[in-house]
Amino acid sequence: MNDALVLCYHSVSPGFPERTNVTPAAFAAQVGGLVARGYRGVTFRDAVLGAPAGRVLAVTFDDAYASVLEHALPVLAGLGIPGSVYPVTDLVGSAAPMAWPGIEGWVGGPHERELLGMGWDGLRMLADAGWEVGSHTCGHPWLPSCDDGRLRDELVRSRAEIEERLDVRCDTLAYPYGGVDPRVIAAARDAGYAAAGAIASMRTGDPLDHPRVGVYAIDSGRRFALKASVAVRRVRALNGRRGDWPRPDPSWDPGPGGPA
Repeated sequence: MNDALVLCYHSVSPGFPERTNVTPAAFAAQVGGLVARGYRGVTFRDAVLGAPAGRVLAVTFDDAYASVLEHALPVLAGLGIPGSVYPVTDLVGSAAPMAWPGIEGWVGGPHERELLGMGWDGLRMLADAGWEVGSHTCGHPWLPSCDDGRLRDELVRSRAEIEERLDVRCDTLAYPYGGVDPRVIAAARDAGYAAAGAIASMRTGDPLDHPRVGVYAIDSGRRFALKASVAVRRVRALNGRRGDWPRPDPSWDPGPGGPA
């Protein structure tokens, strides 16, 4: 049976006390442990669309934090595994910290630099190293709340910019906050995406609604092993449990240009 395990990370930093951050040591132990158990690393696209046999692992990173380039790349390179990274294209190369509901509280504090994202040169370095670069939209909105025009712009413009700037195929997507519904899936398909990842446990069979296991600071040791296990993932899928990211405050809307 195909066991495509797709993990979703955000930042990878030794000193960032954010719930979505994991330390480099924890990251190395988690991914290294799976490799030791026989998992083979592939990109998200290949995990979803390539029908690989056996134990397959895709390691994805939402938001394209600079810390991923610094700390996650060396770990995966040492294990011989590619990653899949999903930048918010309006913020790539910005000197300002990324900010949206869930992380904006770190702006102005001692950990603000942890919110810095990669530039296009860093993303190109990853692409050249065999990583997949997909879209995380232009401005990181909650897509189900976007009107049709905004939704199309977020999906189409981000994909086009990645392909133009990096000269790579961009046909995979990570939904911000894991926010997805049938209208968003249809829009992603119309925009040319072949596969997309949510933060979800249920399996619908649609490659544009593929479940990923979110990995956070709390997921150390046994907790991570349980979340990543085939048995637990199957039970959660049968129960229809979906998502572990809260919907952002609907009053917060940075507009089509992204967060200020």
